[in-house]
Amino acid sequence: MTQHHSHQRINLADLANHVLQDRGLRPYFTEAALHQLDHINEPSLASSPNCKDLTSLLWCSIDNDDSRDLDQLTVSQSHEAGEISILVAIADVDSLVKKGSAIDEQALANTTSVYTSAKIFPMLPEKLSTNLTSLNPGVQRAAMVVEMRFDASGEIQKYDVYLAKVLNKSKLAYDAVSDWIENAGPLPQAAQEVQGMDLQLKAQDHLAQLLKKRRNQAGALNFETFQPRAEFEGEEITRLTTQPHNRARQLIEEFMIAANECISKFLIEHGGASLRRVVRSPERWTRIVEVALLYGEHLPELPDSSALEKFLAKQHQLDPLRFPDLSLVIIKLMGRGEYVVERQNQKPIGHFGLALKNYTHSTAPNRRYPDLITLRQVKAILAHEPPPYTTRELENLAAHCTAQEDASQKAERHMRKSEAAMLLSSRIGQYFDALVTGVSPKGSWVRIIDPPTEGRLSGDIPKLKVGQRLRVKLIYTSVEKGFIDFVITRG
Repeated sequence: MTQHHSHQRINLADLANHVLQDRGLRPYFTEAALHQLDHINEPSLASSPNCKDLTSLLWCSIDNDDSRDLDQLTVSQSHEAGEISILVAIADVDSLVKKGSAIDEQALANTTSVYTSAKIFPMLPEKLSTNLTSLNPGVQRAAMVVEMRFDASGEIQKYDVYLAKVLNKSKLAYDAVSDWIENAGPLPQAAQEVQGMDLQLKAQDHLAQLLKKRRNQAGALNFETFQPRAEFEGEEITRLTTQPHNRARQLIEEFMIAANECISKFLIEHGGASLRRVVRSPERWTRIVEVALLYGEHLPELPDSSALEKFLAKQHQLDPLRFPDLSLVIIKLMGRGEYVVERQNQKPIGHFGLALKNYTHSTAPNRRYPDLITLRQVKAILAHEPPPYTTRELENLAAHCTAQEDASQKAERHMRKSEAAMLLSSRIGQYFDALVTGVSPKGSWVRIIDPPTEGRLSGDIPKLKVGQRLRVKLIYTSVEKGFIDFVITRG
């Protein structure tokens, strides 16, 4: 692979195409999907007689700086006795992407958008995901709304689900909103232009912090994962940055978790089968107990998310630098999330990491296929129509979505390694401070701090412990394979 600086982004984008195909994912849209797309030129505004008009509310979107596929909006309403309602509007993607259509078949192939720094592979064509089905500022859109009412302590009192027309008043970004909330920056311009948006954001942040505290008390786990992103100047890769988890991300996360829980209860209450997002109680809990013992902490013999969260919170406070590595060890031992089908009167598997019994994916139908499935199920219930999927169909879809999500995560991980290898390819022979992140019969791994990159140790390796500090020398990179190799030195 050529290493010309001027072609770095294009090389990585080409490589991403190959990596997706190797993982059984589709990097291109089919002719049939593009043909159907040619005939879609208008957003669909919900025409059902029960569709509410909520375009006057102070809706805003908060997402990444560069996000153009806006799946959800939020707005808060205050009531007496300190009660507060949060409304989450979710893009009605189904109004333009019908089950079984060519675009639907295309979306089902990958089941998720795949994000790499050099190129994004959207689940839906951008004409839809960033325009006609996106909740863009200043335009009316059809949406499914989850309205949730909380008391002053953050406990949910009631919820409702319905269709509505909405209008995004402010397109905002996580980092700028978070800086403002923490008094580290001005109110973002898009919020300044809308009277009352500052009070909206304050009220939403206040409730989100209450919800976060309640979930932590219930045993929800807080991790910090290591996922550096490449940044480019023109075509050239210039640095890797890690994404801080901040107050604005927490705000959206809390409301999406609450909305997903309500949608999941709504589906159960209306009978039939539904798709759930689960993380099973860890089978390898004894290994998690052993890991905690290395840190001098004793966890109960049986899986206990509250005890695990207390241990994680303590370690995060004591050693924030190594916390992403501990997070990764625990996440691997817990096992991955998966999609399953659950029926009424069936004991739910639940989501161990979120400490929730009822949880689904519903808030990102532009970029995740399970959310589109759920949206269709909810709309059928609201319209008093038969379910759009049989139980057998749902079971096949759950297995397929789990497999494709796993493939897309592996593709994204491969590309993060390739990006790091490209950035470091000109620095072979240089020395770095490193932390040991993995020790196994298959090999030992280290993470260097700047640029934030993980690589493998080669050569003669002494007995090592995870978290140990080392001085290493970079000896080899392969952009294509995403390999970065170091040897231990004394400096």
